[in-house]
Amino acid sequence: MVVLSKLSAISQSRDVRLFGTTSLLAFLYWLYCVSKSNSRNRRASKDEVKFIVSETSGTGDKKKAQVNREFFKSLQGILRILVPRFWSPECGYLVLVAASLIVRSMCDIWMIHNGTLIESSIISKDLNHFLRHLMELMLAMPAISLVNNVLKFGLNELKLRFRTRLSNHLYEHYLKGFTYYKMNNLDNRISNADQLLTQDVEKFCDSVVELYSNISKPILDILIYVQKLTEAIGGQAPSVMILYLLLSGTLLTHLRRPISRLTVTEQRLEGEFRYVNSRLITNSEEVAFYQGNRREKKNIDSSFSRLVNHLRTFIAFRFNMGFIDNIIAKYLATCVGFSVVSYPYLTPTKLSSSEYKIRMQDYYRSGRMLVKLAEAIGRLVLAGRELTRLAGFTARVQELITVLKDLNRGIYQRTMVDNRMSNGGVKPTLVPGTGKVVNEDNVIRFEKVPLVTPNGDVLVKELNFEVKSGMNVLVCGPNGCGKSSLFRILGELWPVFGGCVTKPSAGKLFYIPQRPYMTLGTLRDQVIYPDSYSDMVVRGTSDDDLRELLKRVQLTHILERERGWDAIADWMDVLSGGEKQRIAMARLFYHRPQFAILDECTSAVSVDVEDAMYQYCREVGITLFTVSHRKSLWKHHEFYLHMDGRGSFEYKPIQPDTQEFGS
Repeated sequence: MVVLSKLSAISQSRDVRLFGTTSLLAFLYWLYCVSKSNSRNRRASKDEVKFIVSETSGTGDKKKAQVNREFFKSLQGILRILVPRFWSPECGYLVLVAASLIVRSMCDIWMIHNGTLIESSIISKDLNHFLRHLMELMLAMPAISLVNNVLKFGLNELKLRFRTRLSNHLYEHYLKGFTYYKMNNLDNRISNADQLLTQDVEKFCDSVVELYSNISKPILDILIYVQKLTEAIGGQAPSVMILYLLLSGTLLTHLRRPISRLTVTEQRLEGEFRYVNSRLITNSEEVAFYQGNRREKKNIDSSFSRLVNHLRTFIAFRFNMGFIDNIIAKYLATCVGFSVVSYPYLTPTKLSSSEYKIRMQDYYRSGRMLVKLAEAIGRLVLAGRELTRLAGFTARVQELITVLKDLNRGIYQRTMVDNRMSNGGVKPTLVPGTGKVVNEDNVIRFEKVPLVTPNGDVLVKELNFEVKSGMNVLVCGPNGCGKSSLFRILGELWPVFGGCVTKPSAGKLFYIPQRPYMTLGTLRDQVIYPDSYSDMVVRGTSDDDLRELLKRVQLTHILERERGWDAIADWMDVLSGGEKQRIAMARLFYHRPQFAILDECTSAVSVDVEDAMYQYCREVGITLFTVSHRKSLWKHHEFYLHMDGRGSFEYKPIQPDTQEFGS
């Protein structure tokens, strides 16, 4: 009650409001000076450009992460995602943290006052006062401990809620349509999306919350201690300390500018090192067959060496800045504080014993408040270091948000596109998305559609053909002729650069590659993917129906071997190549689309099983686009589409004399 009554009086004081306003304006002016100083940074040197190469935009401009107007604009936009409205749990936890910081500052003031009284009792040998103030301290300990832990709880919960908000927002856009595919195949601005979505988001949210705490508490302490010191020794000392805050903050923030760039580079190199390791895990079998462990070790060592060298540079920079930070923000601030607080007490005057005792109590109390004020100013100055580090994480997250928005609007950037052909001519102007896609059932029609890779290479200038339901087509030609490009356009993975594509909606077109994808989950999930069990029930399909589909692909024995539909395993490793291909065909029979693209998907299946599966497709009305070099498949198709790899194509009915293309 004593603490609350004292703080209530402080909060209602007009002097507090006056000094609070002055201090807040001074802090905002410091932020303005910092922003203005960084906006005049000189251009990066050639060595610096190497560090920010991952931030190169599609237009070739270099963007450096700095504490400037762009940073505050990006941070403001992200904060709208983290705190979408006033009446939200995140806003409630922000208020909880702020209230905890206020109560904690109240506790600090009470602790200073109580500690001074305890020491005064010891010096004056007053046992009763000593025991009374000591008992007050012991009784206040649970409340003070509760305040500290409520503050920690609020900060941790705020970090988690911020991360949840931001992750949900990013994944909503990342998994919208085929954005995840486009980011890796049609746009090269971001190469490590997994790290951005996980590690960088976590560090950004932690940094935001820590900065909120590290700025709010010192500002509050400065407001309170300025008012108390002004009452005790006048306004000269607080004014000098605020001036020191402005000068030291501007100087240190200017010196800390490289931290943002170094942070961005650190995250990029961490992502590259993670990517090299994940590639080895994904392609371990091929690497083992080639006995490429020595070469892979060289790649990993090279990536790790770049990361270590950068981290060592970062450590050296932090060491140097830590040395300067401690001197300016801690020790020199304390020296300035002692200098200004000692001035009134060093004036030679004659005092009585009672006046001397009162003056000593005032000095101890003022000295401790001054130390707290110096600590608050030091923490606020050091918060600039967190601000520059936050600028690095903000640049990374903002880049991801920008790319996701662009991809969802059909805007792609690839910096390696060369506008000139190798023979000196100029490539035709091709703009992604200028073609038209029309949804129509039971027909696939290409009208003057160019086949173009994301790099701008034209494989076929104008592709024209029409396939109606029941007309199976065999697609053939050399590698790189455009077969995969054709299917990616059909699957709406690649944009259409011109002409008109008429096709069924995405759910009525199915694709089976040579190496089918096996999802995480049960054996049942492999057959019904991408449906879930609840989707299967809604469709009216039972496990007995799924068994019949496995029977069609001669794979019923797998149920006994894996002990039922609910078995869970790493199916990519458990199933053989032929079994995975037959599971994929059972998946096709389960969905029964109008059209299916079979890309060498029966290469590991015997001819008799292959014939049975193709025959069943015809029975249930699935029209096929097949890429295969097997001559045995020609009898299951009525037309062929041959692309020669030099820009020409041929679409004709299959005749005995045309089967030479299947060889």
